[in-house]
Amino acid sequence: MATKAPRENIDESDLSVRAPKTVAVGVPAVVHALQIAQQQMGVARTAQTLLRVNQKDGFDCPGCAWPEEDKRHVAEFCENGAKAVAEEATLRRVGPDFFARHSIADLAAHDDWWLGQQGRLTHPVILDEGASHYRPIAWDDALREIAGALSALDDPDEAVFYTSGRTSNEAAFLYQLLVRGLGTNNLPDCSNMCHESSGAALSETIGIGKGTVSIDDIHAADLLIVAGQNPGTNHPRMLSALEKAKQRGARIIAVNPLPEAGLLRFENPQTPRGIAFGGTALADDFVQIRLGGDQALFQGIGKHLLERAETDAAILDGAFIETYTSGFAAYRDALSALAWDDLVTATGLTEDRIRALGDVVAGSSATIVCWAMGLTQHKHSVPTLREVVNVLLLRGDIGRPGAGVCPVRGHSNVQGDRTVGIYEKPSTAFLDALAAEFSFAPPREHGFDTVQAIRAMRDGAVRVFFGMGGNFVSATPDTAVVEAAMARVDLSVQVSTKLNRSHVVTGRRAIILPTLGRTDRDRRGGGEQRVTVEDSMGAVHASRGRLAPPEEGLLSEVAIVARLCALLFDGATGPRADWTSLEGDYAGIRQHISRVVPGFEDYEQRIAKGRTFFLPNPPRDERRFDTVDGRARFTVNPLEYPRIPEGRLLLQTLRSHDQYNTTIYGKDDRYRGIHGGRRVVLAHIDDIREQGFADGDLVDLVSEWHGPDGLQERRAPSFRLVAYDTPRRNAAAYYPETNVLVPLDSVADVSGTPTSKSVVIRLEPARSPAATGAR
Repeated sequence: MATKAPRENIDESDLSVRAPKTVAVGVPAVVHALQIAQQQMGVARTAQTLLRVNQKDGFDCPGCAWPEEDKRHVAEFCENGAKAVAEEATLRRVGPDFFARHSIADLAAHDDWWLGQQGRLTHPVILDEGASHYRPIAWDDALREIAGALSALDDPDEAVFYTSGRTSNEAAFLYQLLVRGLGTNNLPDCSNMCHESSGAALSETIGIGKGTVSIDDIHAADLLIVAGQNPGTNHPRMLSALEKAKQRGARIIAVNPLPEAGLLRFENPQTPRGIAFGGTALADDFVQIRLGGDQALFQGIGKHLLERAETDAAILDGAFIETYTSGFAAYRDALSALAWDDLVTATGLTEDRIRALGDVVAGSSATIVCWAMGLTQHKHSVPTLREVVNVLLLRGDIGRPGAGVCPVRGHSNVQGDRTVGIYEKPSTAFLDALAAEFSFAPPREHGFDTVQAIRAMRDGAVRVFFGMGGNFVSATPDTAVVEAAMARVDLSVQVSTKLNRSHVVTGRRAIILPTLGRTDRDRRGGGEQRVTVEDSMGAVHASRGRLAPPEEGLLSEVAIVARLCALLFDGATGPRADWTSLEGDYAGIRQHISRVVPGFEDYEQRIAKGRTFFLPNPPRDERRFDTVDGRARFTVNPLEYPRIPEGRLLLQTLRSHDQYNTTIYGKDDRYRGIHGGRRVVLAHIDDIREQGFADGDLVDLVSEWHGPDGLQERRAPSFRLVAYDTPRRNAAAYYPETNVLVPLDSVADVSGTPTSKSVVIRLEPARSPAATGAR
């Protein structure tokens, strides 16, 4: 039955390992997606819901941020999108009776999969200090408790306000207004842990912290380099765009330590070729690079291009470099002095291999580089991405069709949240516009990012934690430190659709506010409301749910924030607005956004009838670069790459195929051949044997990090060793199970992003029997 939730945690004793797949999607993906959808929603609700995903008159998928084309397929969703929708539109419910049956201790003993599978939250609940169970609380009483705790703070900076990427533009804008009305910029978000490195590098080099390409550019590219990314699992609809580019003659290069099925062959289930004729081979070349070697790879490509240009000036776009860039001479000289031997050591590739890739770039008429977490979660991620830009600048591949930078975002509105103000370091221009629109003085001092917020909580400097969506405890690094930090907070508040780890690891008091999701009908002020989101390529469109909410009286994120604003701001202090009116008609919020954020002029008219509009992108639109000198900037970046101590491995954390961020859909990662469990570590067979183990052995993973206070160690117990095709001395395992291994203070330079793709570990025989999945 669709309403039956699992009773047990994932049982790792059933774990089995098979050969990895060499093809992605196809009929098995359709069957698996529909199976999960039917289990969660039932047959009729599955059809009713999935046919509205990503449609112009429907709702935006709560999964990834990959854009849609203007002409939509009737089934405009992927396997993991269907799973995300099913999780939200489930018929399972978590109400007051559930919390009466389950104590906090009981819930904490279950794994993340079990928690998420219980269903939609329906009523506000509160955990009193010292209590063993959550108890129901009325909406008005819950909001007054929160407002009272915020008003009682000695300093606004004693509160932290986290945001997940699913929050709509309207809710995010109102949320940041509430936070700044209180007097703080403590607005950490999930961007701090994923693409913050992209934003830092791109803002510095091309003047905008976003990508510069559209979906049409993907189709028109001559060369696509997909680096540090697994679209087959994380952004499956991207495979359709790559297939179209391939059919138009594009060449695709995959750069990754692990071979990923989605980039090997794609069986498009929406075409006869995909169903019956073997699909499309996507990657022309798989470059199996060492973890953290991407900076060296792009430096090697740049060095080769410069060397060829000594005898063939046409290799470089001299007119573009002269007209639009600065810093070229210093960049050229730095690469000239760089030794090929060092690039070979860093990448694990031969010099000839790197030069051959350089020749492919030299022969391309339009190149796009796409990337995700594989490039952004290293200590040297920002220099790595500067080098990506350097190569594109050499060829003039910014600001022309089929070319540019393409950081592929995760959550479906993570980029939109940042655009409308969810940022701990807001610009002066944004704050000035906000002050003029709402007649108050927003704070100017920068706030905490995610890692800084955890440190402040750990040190007792934060009294209130407020989470707008997401699963902060499971998403963040250094799990033991985060859990201890959360326990020091006086009050933790979570605005959520479903149960997760952050509801059982709480402050001294805790409140859960259930909220509407993307699939739910939002009726306010006598009419149905719509919200808007921004995709990974800067396009904004509307989203409107159609399903009856899980419980009558359930509030939207907008309504929750508006009511808190009404309790906190009396017109004499804080921002001035008609909060009741904004709660009743989200068009009023969009009017405010249109006057504060450039590019949203005529907002309401531009989203009418399902239309999509693009936000301004000066590098793409007019080759204008809002940098310190008004030009696209070549940069000089000393070569960096991870040094792995003898007898150790370098671990990257990653998702399984039955997972989206911290949401676990099931027990399998069928593309990698893992079935029935998650506590596995993928490593080269020679490394396994060299360390005295055999394929299939149980080991503990112990991370080692040399911090200011000396060597620090963290342990993740009972992982099964799986021999896998990965570079020597590189390994991989799933998060959130391995987040415990990532040191809080090991972060990327400049961006502060946790270094989840370069964790030094050693293997030890497991101290305990195989884990069942419970924590």
